[in-house]
Amino acid sequence: MASMPGILSEWPWKPLGSFKYLLLAPWAIHRTYNMVVKDEKDISSFLIFPFLLWRMLHNQIWISLSRYRTAKGSNRIVDKGIEFDQVDRERSWDDQILFNGLVFYIFLMINPGTTHLPFWRTDGVILSALLHVGPVEFIYYWLHRALHHHYLYSRYHSHHHSSIVTEPITSVIHPFAEHITYFTLFAIPLLTTVFSGTASIFSFVGYITYIDFMNNMGHCNFELIPKFFFSIFPPLKYLMYTPSFHSLHHTQFRTNYSLFMPFYDYVYGTMDKSSDTLYESSLRRPEDSPDVVHLTHLTKPDSIYHLRMGFACLASKPYTPSNWYLWLMWPITLWTMTLTWTCGRTFVFERHRFDKVKLQTWVVTKYSVQYFIQQQSESINKLIEEAILEAEDKGVKVVSLGLLNQGDELNMYGELYVRKHPRLKIKVVDGTSLAVAVVLNNIPKGTTRVFLTGNLTKVAHVVVLVLCKRQIKVAVTSHDVYEKLKKSLGANLESTNLLISASSYPKVWLVGDGLREQEQKKAARGTFFVPFSQFPPKKSRNDCFYHTTPAMVAPSNLENVDSCENWLPRRVMSAWRVAGIVHALEGWKENECGSSSYYSMTNIDKVWDATLRHDFKPLMVPTQSNFV
Repeated sequence: MASMPGILSEWPWKPLGSFKYLLLAPWAIHRTYNMVVKDEKDISSFLIFPFLLWRMLHNQIWISLSRYRTAKGSNRIVDKGIEFDQVDRERSWDDQILFNGLVFYIFLMINPGTTHLPFWRTDGVILSALLHVGPVEFIYYWLHRALHHHYLYSRYHSHHHSSIVTEPITSVIHPFAEHITYFTLFAIPLLTTVFSGTASIFSFVGYITYIDFMNNMGHCNFELIPKFFFSIFPPLKYLMYTPSFHSLHHTQFRTNYSLFMPFYDYVYGTMDKSSDTLYESSLRRPEDSPDVVHLTHLTKPDSIYHLRMGFACLASKPYTPSNWYLWLMWPITLWTMTLTWTCGRTFVFERHRFDKVKLQTWVVTKYSVQYFIQQQSESINKLIEEAILEAEDKGVKVVSLGLLNQGDELNMYGELYVRKHPRLKIKVVDGTSLAVAVVLNNIPKGTTRVFLTGNLTKVAHVVVLVLCKRQIKVAVTSHDVYEKLKKSLGANLESTNLLISASSYPKVWLVGDGLREQEQKKAARGTFFVPFSQFPPKKSRNDCFYHTTPAMVAPSNLENVDSCENWLPRRVMSAWRVAGIVHALEGWKENECGSSSYYSMTNIDKVWDATLRHDFKPLMVPTQSNFV
């Protein structure tokens, strides 16, 4: 909110939450009923609801495009990031679309003259354009300057300026009263064409789409207007602003007040003197060259909406597959799945900065289910290999393999790429040492016996080895698991004796993928489940405690954190991802990957100490003393 919220700051339907769109239902149903049942041929009033959906799609396209471009770094304007507080503040960007829709429906009811509009009228389109260039732009300029007066600024406009680094949708984040003022201003061309009898569907749809387009474009944090536009037609610099022009208004506050036409800033002497310089420097800015790349992949079909480039409201919260409205988007979901299945590639979708180290996250466009299909292994490995080689060309120091991008059967935990390209300068990190350290520190102190179940991984083998060296008994039920673990323990007879068959179940379970619900029922009440897997177990017990997958809390000075990593809480990173960051910060010159390095245990304490030294913190340190 604004620093001193004024009257009508809150949107009236805020208490309704996600049910606010039910306010549109009666109007949309009524118009559809008249069109379908009563056979009324008024297509203009019927199109109101589809037009609102188009506005939402239009805005979302700009959000996704902007987040993708700013992650890459090319043409970026402000070299800062956004945080969760901005995402939360801008979550309600659809309020203005809802408000406009209600006004349209109400106006239609009280003014029947707005029905049965033609699709096109040239005089109405020209009139709308002239009215915007004239009174709308002029009035907005002085209204905007007035909103920067300390009285109005502190009560209203400061809410908008809380976002110094803008995103496209920052353009419509205003208190309710301020938006009413803007809507009244933009209604001048619309009402004039209505009362003059020159209105058309295109003049309405086209004008509002133009407002949305320019608003979204001007609040992008990257420059996208080519310089030759202004070379071909020099007066254009007075008629159309650029993202860098408006960005200066959000960083300097007292310059560049114009709506879309900088003309009035030139006339009244409020143009920022650095506008041209910033514009040209932004256009010349190349893509970022990160120091660390974390390689992840898509998980479930709807996970694409949870990416930072997807829906910001979903990306800013831990992943949950229970969003009912995503079922309505299954046609789009199916289309994206088909597209990625046939011609998927790796792309950058997130960037961070930690001290002087630049971080990026790249996505392999493969879903989790594809990693379990043998025929897909070759194409997955090819994508990972290409990503590593691309990172090598960009001067990346470390690439960490997240989720299923590492595995014994897939690529021997990354060793496949190191063997195939022995001259690689980039270091490949599978994160085992830190993941093991996190699992060990998640086991409650005083534990003398644990139960291990689920699919075995490199992390599981190493955890068992360390626990046995610490004289902690590890119980298993499967004979195959027992033999595999016994073999990995080697000739260490004392450690082998600490690996036992489970006759009863202790209150600490170390669990991997494949933990069944039926198996969880065997756990005693109050059992502490500690995952060693990349994916969390499915929770089926309310009387037991489930720890998260190996992860750590990010330092406060890690910048541009505005989304959650899969199912993890805010500002929490998986151990495999953190391992790559620490590897780069420490400047270690060796790879940490391979399926055969089960006994390379000297790194665990070193990696753990280095991670804590860089201010990463354990997600939770258990204090219970009754787990034995």
